[in-house]
Amino acid sequence: MALDWMPRDNETKDHALHTDVHWSEEAPSVIYEKRPLTDPSGNVVEKLHVSWITLNNPKQYNSYTTEMVKGVIAGFENASNDRSVVAVIFTAVGPYAFCTGGNTKEYSEFYSMRSDEYGQYMDLFNHMVDAILSCKKPVICRVNGMRVAGGQEIGMACDITLSSDLAIFGQAGPRHGSAPDGGSTDFLPWFLGMEDAMWNCVSCEMWSGYKMKMKGLISKCVPVLKVDGKWVRNPQIVTDKYIEDGEIVYGEFKSGGDLKDAKAFVRQHQANADFELLDKEVDKIVWTFANLFPGCLIKSVDGIRMKKRYFWDVCKHGNRHWLAANMGGEAFLGFGAFNTKKITGQDTVDFVKFRQNIADCKTWNSDMFAEVMGTPKE
Repeated sequence: MALDWMPRDNETKDHALHTDVHWSEEAPSVIYEKRPLTDPSGNVVEKLHVSWITLNNPKQYNSYTTEMVKGVIAGFENASNDRSVVAVIFTAVGPYAFCTGGNTKEYSEFYSMRSDEYGQYMDLFNHMVDAILSCKKPVICRVNGMRVAGGQEIGMACDITLSSDLAIFGQAGPRHGSAPDGGSTDFLPWFLGMEDAMWNCVSCEMWSGYKMKMKGLISKCVPVLKVDGKWVRNPQIVTDKYIEDGEIVYGEFKSGGDLKDAKAFVRQHQANADFELLDKEVDKIVWTFANLFPGCLIKSVDGIRMKKRYFWDVCKHGNRHWLAANMGGEAFLGFGAFNTKKITGQDTVDFVKFRQNIADCKTWNSDMFAEVMGTPKE
């Protein structure tokens, strides 16, 4: 396969952070809003607000571009310093995705084979996670759809997660040429037992919102499908505990014809997802925050965050360097395969052939890479 998707010479990216120019309603972008605080009866509370930071790139499943990363940083830093803000809501546009991580098109067509440039990008990414973990207001991740890869990592940096029950959660790194070193390798052992953390980190297995709740990774999972005036829980998921082969099954995906029918039902209705229940849960938590001493609140929040921040702070700089260097190797292949899936029909390389080439001690060059990439469909 000709590697005509390789990055072109003389392209540049601006990695400088300007805090006043990176949000708008134009996609891809970040939308920053200050909404009035309301009480449980819906009455507006004067002079107090809730900041909403919204990822706006729905055509690419709200993956963040370089400019969007700057917008997220700016949003959190502005909210942090705004004395009228009670809490921050981090969410995204549409019913399908909160965030699927970094923009793989940008990764493949600009950053791959440019390790120094990607290192500068990772400085911005680390700043984004720092901005979430350092925000002097509690942060709620309002998960409107899939939260995967870097999206899962910036979501876990938040303080509380409330989710649509159509959302899926997981990592993508080892399958697509990277490692989840943007937070998952640091945060998962705090959320899970060590073996659950290990499997979630490396398997690239997708977990349902109900399984995330059961495992303690999120606070609440609520239905968003309203059909004929009635709330319908995600029909793709086992939501009642029962014993199967000696194990408790809950929150797992159904199989066979049951799953096929459930997927068809979701496809029919997801575009009209109703986030009423999710937003009610968000409002409840914000109102709880509003009725606490702000200084005592944020000290308490930071006391919990400190445990997540410890390993993040220890590891983030080393991870930055490794992720940058990896852009000249496995990441080049992984993101390239994903970026060309419409051409080849497959979103991963031939892993077995790649391992065989390594076993044969082949040089890592364009010929070796071309052997493991998919070929264009006829």
